Amino acid sequence: MGFKMGIVGLPNVGKSTLFNALTKTASAQAANFPFCTIEPNVGEVGVPDSRLDKLAAIAGSKQIIPTRMTFVDIAGLVKGASKGEGLGNQFLANIRETDAIAHVLRCFEDGDVTHVDGRVDPVADAETIETELMLADLESIEKRRANLVRKLKGNDKEAQQQERLLAQAQAMLEEGKPARLVEVDDEDAKAWKVLQLLSTKPVLYVCNVGESESAEGNAHSAKVAEMAAAQGNSHVVISAQIEEEISQLEAEEAQMFLEEMGLEEAGLDRLIRAGYELLHLETYFTVGPKEARAWTIRQGTSGPQAAGVIHGDFEKGFIRAETIAYEDFIACNGEQGAKEAGKMRAEGKSYIVKDGDVMHFLFNT
Repeated sequence: MGFKMGIVGLPNVGKSTLFNALTKTASAQAANFPFCTIEPNVGEVGVPDSRLDKLAAIAGSKQIIPTRMTFVDIAGLVKGASKGEGLGNQFLANIRETDAIAHVLRCFEDGDVTHVDGRVDPVADAETIETELMLADLESIEKRRANLVRKLKGNDKEAQQQERLLAQAQAMLEEGKPARLVEVDDEDAKAWKVLQLLSTKPVLYVCNVGESESAEGNAHSAKVAEMAAAQGNSHVVISAQIEEEISQLEAEEAQMFLEEMGLEEAGLDRLIRAGYELLHLETYFTVGPKEARAWTIRQGTSGPQAAGVIHGDFEKGFIRAETIAYEDFIACNGEQGAKEAGKMRAEGKSYIVKDGDVMHFLFNT
């Protein structure tokens, strides 16, 4: 399981430039005018993980298959999108299909690149988009609650649950706060997710700074960091321009370029890592002579559920999982060494998979 992150922001903040760089494509037209992205561009990238290369080297794997992450470049938003301004309705519909929002904020000064509001203020930009999502949610909730009236009169339990959750969300939104701040019980979690409210999406702020500010950030990104911390959200500092340049280079040249810029790693790595933390994701591995492969799961996933990510039959017929911790696999120089050292464990259906586990599933067909 990978995950889908929507890249959103006001026009001309660097969304499409960042998308092009991250997916190493030119499918998103980067231009200095609003709405240059009309249809959402979708790109998949392999998630960089140095552990996978080390596992493959030890096992002599012929193929290395990283887990995937999907980026969706969504049309630029303007104030009034919740009322259909600009490409508002399309923008909002596309966000519903993502797992999280990477909110790109302009944190660079450049007189040659027009800002839709004529000024550089990333905190205000963030508030504009948050407000539009909340207004769209309020409108959606009012319609849904009106449609539930008949079912509520018939004491429909599902309708009662929906009504209760929608009322909680509406109360939060009317306080000027996003619906993600509503505390939801475990028994309501599934029904809450089905509501697909826009302001429940986890948010990662992406501060797009100039090339010379990519290592330390600037005053604008510092304000975003302060805002994110106050909200309990996270942020990353990236120069979309640098990422675009890196995407055109070979691996060795890219590394040299990063070092010259005073950067330890590409922005893609930081962005994915922040995304994983945001969605509480982790990785397990399957390793053999044919291939070494990474799989993404949510934290707290059981052995059978992890097996189901590979194939549904693995979950249905799950017997046990032969499991080696990543550190033990490396220290013992592979599966055989781990077995001999007593580091391979047989885990049953109740086992909660840990990040870095190297697993082999046994199942009934």
